[in-house]
Amino acid sequence: MTAPAYGVLRQVSETASVLLENNPSSMTLEGTNSWVLRATPSSPAVVVDPGYRDLEHLELLASVGPVELVLLTHHHPDHAEGAPWFAERVGAPVRAFDPALCVGAPSFVDGSEISAGGLAIRVLHTPGHTDDSISLVLDGQVLTGDTILGRGTTVLHDLGDYLRSLRKLIELPAGTVGLPGHGPELLDLPATAREYLAHREQRLDQVRSALKTLGADATPRQVVEVVYADVDRALWAPAEWSVQAQLDYLRSEENG
Repeated sequence: MTAPAYGVLRQVSETASVLLENNPSSMTLEGTNSWVLRATPSSPAVVVDPGYRDLEHLELLASVGPVELVLLTHHHPDHAEGAPWFAERVGAPVRAFDPALCVGAPSFVDGSEISAGGLAIRVLHTPGHTDDSISLVLDGQVLTGDTILGRGTTVLHDLGDYLRSLRKLIELPAGTVGLPGHGPELLDLPATAREYLAHREQRLDQVRSALKTLGADATPRQVVEVVYADVDRALWAPAEWSVQAQLDYLRSEENG
């Protein structure tokens, strides 16, 4: 699927459009997907993840029309940094799992129901990438933030949490569309979540195998050099974070 052009609001479904921020990198893929949700073209909008404090991008987002609410999938700056400026610009509150990110409105919890933009939006707490990561379920679609990307895999903070989050997403109805924070939309999110789960289990087996060779006290970098030998070295630094999460998980299993 072709990436949307920067600065062009692209309609993805009857209720969701996306504006791609011009911040491409190895971590953000083509850039951050800022999602615009509304029940009808005349409904006020719900904006999810305004992105960096990139005024050109934020002004384009503001031009979509009246904004009723801003939602954040997690605290990373490529999703949330611009939210306070944008919220003041459009006169809308900001809600997130972390109360520190909220502006003029309360935080939410797993299972919270949000009514905005003429839509009913359900919050799923899906930690793993970050402690405060959430996914948003509406109208046969799920906004996944960085929990599941449009392609590739995400960097992990806590593997145990992440595996539980994947199992939660697998339980959604088959054919539920995934609207990620980076990369193209996914036609069957539960199927992708099953692939992610299988991939994580395979990586765990590879880390277990590497530890047998390197020793139980191997560093994340040593494990990366074995397990990620076929991966671009530019990605080894973020891979170390994920390996640390895997080592923490395996060592907690041993001690549990």
